Amino acid sequence: MASRFQAVTLVDSPSYPNSIAWSDENLIAVASGHLVTILNPALPFGPRGLISINRSEPYPIGAVKREDLASGCLLPTTLNRDPRPSVRSVSWSNLGMAPNSGCFLAVCTTEGHVKLYRPPFRDFCAEWIEVLDLTDRLYDYLASISFEDPDIPPSEISNFAQPLLKTFKEPVTNHGYVDDPTDSVSVEEQKRRKVNNFGVRNAGLETSCDQISRGPSPSPELEGQGPPKGRCTKSGGRKSSHQIVPATRGRGRSAKKPPEVCSLPLITADQYASRSAMLSSLVVAWSPLLKLSSRFCGAPEINSSICFSLLAVGSKSGKISFWRINVPEYYSIEQSLAPTRVELIGILKAHSSWVTAISCALLASDSSSPQVLLATGSSDGSVRIWIGHGEEFLKSTEVNNAPFYPLKEIINIYAVPVSVLALMPTQSLHKMLLAVGRTSGAIEVWIGDTSVKTFNKAGPYDAHDQVVTGLAWAFDGCFLYSCSQDNFVRSWSLRGSSLSEMPIPSSSPGLRSVSDMPDVFISCLGLVVSPSNLAVAMVRSFDVNQLDHMYEARLQKAAVEFFWIGGHQKDILSNTSLEFDIEALPGFTEKELVYWESNILWSLKQYEHWDKPLVIWDIVAALLAFKWSAPDYVDHVLVKWLSSSFVDVHVERSIGKVLPHVCKSFCKAASRQLHLLNIICRQVILPELNADEINSNLLNFTVDNPNFAQDKQHKLWMDLLSRSEKELRERLVGISFSAYRSFASNSATTSSEPEYWYPFGMAQMEQWVANNNHQVHDQLKVVATEIKTCKRSRCIELAEEDKEQCSYCSAPVPFESPEFGVCRGMESNGSSGQQHKLARCAVTMLVCPITPLWLCKCCQRWISKLAPESLFKMPQQYCLDYKFSPEPSSIKVASKPQCPFCGILLQRSQPEFLLSPLPV
Repeated sequence: MASRFQAVTLVDSPSYPNSIAWSDENLIAVASGHLVTILNPALPFGPRGLISINRSEPYPIGAVKREDLASGCLLPTTLNRDPRPSVRSVSWSNLGMAPNSGCFLAVCTTEGHVKLYRPPFRDFCAEWIEVLDLTDRLYDYLASISFEDPDIPPSEISNFAQPLLKTFKEPVTNHGYVDDPTDSVSVEEQKRRKVNNFGVRNAGLETSCDQISRGPSPSPELEGQGPPKGRCTKSGGRKSSHQIVPATRGRGRSAKKPPEVCSLPLITADQYASRSAMLSSLVVAWSPLLKLSSRFCGAPEINSSICFSLLAVGSKSGKISFWRINVPEYYSIEQSLAPTRVELIGILKAHSSWVTAISCALLASDSSSPQVLLATGSSDGSVRIWIGHGEEFLKSTEVNNAPFYPLKEIINIYAVPVSVLALMPTQSLHKMLLAVGRTSGAIEVWIGDTSVKTFNKAGPYDAHDQVVTGLAWAFDGCFLYSCSQDNFVRSWSLRGSSLSEMPIPSSSPGLRSVSDMPDVFISCLGLVVSPSNLAVAMVRSFDVNQLDHMYEARLQKAAVEFFWIGGHQKDILSNTSLEFDIEALPGFTEKELVYWESNILWSLKQYEHWDKPLVIWDIVAALLAFKWSAPDYVDHVLVKWLSSSFVDVHVERSIGKVLPHVCKSFCKAASRQLHLLNIICRQVILPELNADEINSNLLNFTVDNPNFAQDKQHKLWMDLLSRSEKELRERLVGISFSAYRSFASNSATTSSEPEYWYPFGMAQMEQWVANNNHQVHDQLKVVATEIKTCKRSRCIELAEEDKEQCSYCSAPVPFESPEFGVCRGMESNGSSGQQHKLARCAVTMLVCPITPLWLCKCCQRWISKLAPESLFKMPQQYCLDYKFSPEPSSIKVASKPQCPFCGILLQRSQPEFLLSPLPV
């Protein structure tokens, strides 16, 4: 039996499949009851994020007669008794969608609302911030077309917003039916009817009354006006326009008095149910990030491009709405917004019944236009596969014509509803894998080729006894993991077109979880694979009847468990023997260690692609766990990785022999490889030293320095880290010199445009080159000399002053180190004043201002100006030529909120008691 290596409890239990999601920031979101709990797997017992779901007010979709409330189509909503809406579905966006370059979290509730949330990076609170309610915008569109009902003009619905607000306290406007003014309704009768009111609102037809009064409007979070919706504020003694009005306010008034205004059109029960289904969302799913060049987006600039992601929202009507959400024009940690755009680009009639599952993926193809695969499942048992082309997502003008085209329809003859889907594109062109989980416990796997539209079925397999609640692919489609409401989690191996069950590896590196968590689980409601595919997280519900009702049952309703899966056999390996004593790792066989080695190397290889977010928490955690018990095994794995990534020739398999060869190949290595190396050096080899100690030691480090460490091998790693960071700094300085010269020669000015990178700190970079004259490349020395000549001949003044001043005492700050500066102190009464140690920007080497700064969680360096995107894209065997000057049309270079030395996502520093992501 597999053993978890860590676990954490939740205060509420999930109720729906796919209740857990893992982001590219290394955060885990769990839909637990009326809450969304956000965890950091690197600090499972640390701070948490929180999203609390509150009730919303009903949309004015129409009025029905009181006797129609007993109609069959309205009974599910009329009899609903849910005291509070729960979370039905959660989905993370790709990295770079939020204003701070993080991820948006899409949340779908049982009321049918779909809302976007961002991390509170500038709000200093645990609760995440609502950005946008997509259901409000969907209602605005449907109201404008009369919910596709030709008999009712749009004005009768859209013009109702203001009268509704005026008569909000009247029973007619809240109840959604036409009352007879001659009827006499007692107070007791009215109290009983409140139950029915809750049922109608639970149909997903609610929003705040202020949103109804405003009509269609962009989100205040996106436009930078006011606090996010749902957060109560006070302004001038009146209600904020963003305050949600309680649903029961003003209902104590007797219904004997007839309403003053009733502008809602009278509709039938079927019409009400149909409109309710259109607005009742069930599931959400983000597409991968799509980037199109200027020839598709029609931008006037030659090098311009547009990045966006699609959010697919499935509803009870069988339709899926697609929302195009653009990446912010620039990223900021000082303000919560950045110019962006949200647009409804299409509504697709995907099924004739409820859409219960959606999965999106980016298809690997040789086309310059990205293609998106979409798989949808329904409560009628059908599954459909669709494809959409990137340029059509920009050109789509008719909402009723969604830019997706059918590829395959899968019909289940027994109409067993679909509970979960997992779509996986393979490395081969036009190839895809689709796993289908059903409420009967069966799973199916479909292997497709989209170029010829052929799909072969592997299965079905009676994998579970109850509803399949989670499916996740790992290791490029080699393994499939499934979980069910029967509390079982199974692992499946796909070989060709055959799917066979394999046990989850029982061996676990390092210490297993030693928490006193009770092992009385009753169901598993979702699972997800870590970004590097070495671990799996699953959420289970406790059997509260077996818990202590005084203590455990109150606060422990569910738990998130973490298991290692790196010991799976991914490939059929040749007979490989390890070069150290196997007895050093009790509980592991030699084959299991070979599998772990193969999977770690595979994971590291995936991150050599510059566009893959650098989140290697599970790789670092696994290597550290092995290091505690068998450091020789870690050295063995790292030697193989260094030899395959940096060294072209075969060298002796020892760490002392490989490291000198690696140092010589840095000038030809890709920037992403150097970033990976720096993270491993800091987090795996030197974890006992904090980042500040390492940074200070790197300034004047030499292999012969006796003050650093007694271990010769540690000195070699420290030398490797020092040379790697100097190589990256040289590249950054060279790019800055070349860009500065191009700006000067072309008289270009883009320093005022926040979305573009501009070279700052020329004087400091020149001084750094002079201080390290014996270590930098000759090309860089030549360019530095040309920059000085250029400034003297053209009388160019830099944007920053050559002589910097202290932010606290205005004393001069000489340049002595690229890491920090020390001011001279202001003289007072003939004596020097207090000196201040100031951090320098890791990109520009300028003294950091007293404003919110970007922070790297790995090397703990501060950044005030972001690095150019070209630094992170440098491939292997790149041409080292700093004399290259770009053309005027290509001067505008996007800035990237990533650390120039570690490559991970930068973030704003948060207090220790608040949640923050840890990619490493």
